[in-house]
Amino acid sequence: MDIKTLCLELGASNAGEAPVEKLVLSPELRALCDQNACGKFADNHTCPPLVGEVDKLIEKLKTFTTAVIWQNIFPLEDSFDFEGMMDAQKTHNAMTLEIARRVRAELGGDNALILAAGGCSLCEKCAAMTGEPCRNPLVALASLEAYGVNVSATSEAFGMKYINGANTVTYFSGVFTRR
Repeated sequence: MDIKTLCLELGASNAGEAPVEKLVLSPELRALCDQNACGKFADNHTCPPLVGEVDKLIEKLKTFTTAVIWQNIFPLEDSFDFEGMMDAQKTHNAMTLEIARRVRAELGGDNALILAAGGCSLCEKCAAMTGEPCRNPLVALASLEAYGVNVSATSEAFGMKYINGANTVTYFSGVFTRR
């Protein structure tokens, strides 16, 4: 399976493939999660602190050899188009779920790690909010940032721009494999 080609065929704006060593890892970025800017801190199984300690997640990430990072660039009405941003993230993560489904079907769940843009939003209300276990543990996706990936620096290392012009929003996801 050529994952980079799959991403592009499913509509990704750009995709890059490289050894996992090319990822730019910045565990200190997880401190931004502690500030709860997105409102999911401790309320989502795929977000900090529930997703796990960043150092252990980085260790897990480094057990993979190949990374495919892809991006989707979406137009916005203006730079304050929050609804457009949320719709774009939903579209991007729907593509990520489809890529995850296909990759896991071919490689098996233990041979691939798929990370999305932002914390999982499969459920209207995450079970973490009521202290229950995740309802969809086999398909729930954590974010690149939760695993300590510095997305802006990594995008450059994979040949993509992080900022793609006025009135756009760009989202990134990744697949990590052992091949």
